[in-house]
Amino acid sequence: MPAMVQAIIKEAQLRKDYLYEDISTIYFGGGTPSLLPIADLQLQVDSMRELFKVDDDAEITLETNPDDITAEKLAAWKAIGINRLSIGIQSFFEEDLQWMNRAHTAEQALQSIQLAQEAGFDNITIDLIYGTPTLTDEQWQHNVQIAISLNIPHLSCYALTVEPKTALEKMIATNKIANVDAEKQSRHFELLMQWLNEAGYEHYEISNFAKPGMRSRHNSSYWQGKHYIGLGPAAHSFNGGSRQWNIANNALYIQSLENSAVPFEIEVLTPAQQLNEYIMTSLRTMEGLSLQRIQQHWGLAEAERVKNGAFVFLSNGQVILINNSLVLTNSGRLFADGIAAELFAA
Repeated sequence: MPAMVQAIIKEAQLRKDYLYEDISTIYFGGGTPSLLPIADLQLQVDSMRELFKVDDDAEITLETNPDDITAEKLAAWKAIGINRLSIGIQSFFEEDLQWMNRAHTAEQALQSIQLAQEAGFDNITIDLIYGTPTLTDEQWQHNVQIAISLNIPHLSCYALTVEPKTALEKMIATNKIANVDAEKQSRHFELLMQWLNEAGYEHYEISNFAKPGMRSRHNSSYWQGKHYIGLGPAAHSFNGGSRQWNIANNALYIQSLENSAVPFEIEVLTPAQQLNEYIMTSLRTMEGLSLQRIQQHWGLAEAERVKNGAFVFLSNGQVILINNSLVLTNSGRLFADGIAAELFAA
């Protein structure tokens, strides 16, 4: 057994009492879990079921890149209980993939989906990136239409972000490649909302679209403020009153677990921080921010403060009030983070 897998299972054993709720989702992500040998994945699935109260029909997702997918792997993943795939497609255009420095080709992107469907995976989500300099409006429409025509039940779509101290940032700074265009990204997002609405997808979270009944149960738990446990380097956990995160260094993580110690930092959340977290996550969803929930958990004064704070956004059409919940409109979704920040408790 590889040292990392051994360490993750050890952490699970040490933290088996962290959650009291039944676990309804398991998510293998971060890095490239699809490169793990089947036996190691099987061991982790079995360990989770042994140590935690995992629902029989739990959603078990595996993140994978298109170039990792083969018919043999798909059959093996299905046999050990993986029932949902998250495939990092990004684009179906070669020049776009090259600009993003992706390892797979456009042909592999298409083939990976077809192979997964042939293997019997009907719960598939793909990632698509918009707003890159190489992606025209017509190509963006083509990417989205391919996903629709392939009957993909769930899409996660993100505007390209340039992270500090990355190779991409350096290449843009030295004018080796073009910078991203914020206006183009906004246009691509607005077109995306239109196309997927017409195709019958629910825009249930700002970056996520699903056919009815096919929302990500795992990601939905974050936005609904449910408790979760994260295992492995840099993994985050949340139990309502505090959040904690493991150190990111692989070697130190393994070394600590060899000594039966979980290497983490913790932050105990104040009531105001808990409220702000709820505001940020709930506003991203199609159900919106429940003023009734705020009143129940944080008091009538806070509910009134948030409602009054939203007046300007209600007036300009970026927010609407439905069943005592503040819900972002399509124009408001372009400014979600800024609107949330204006409603935060001090």
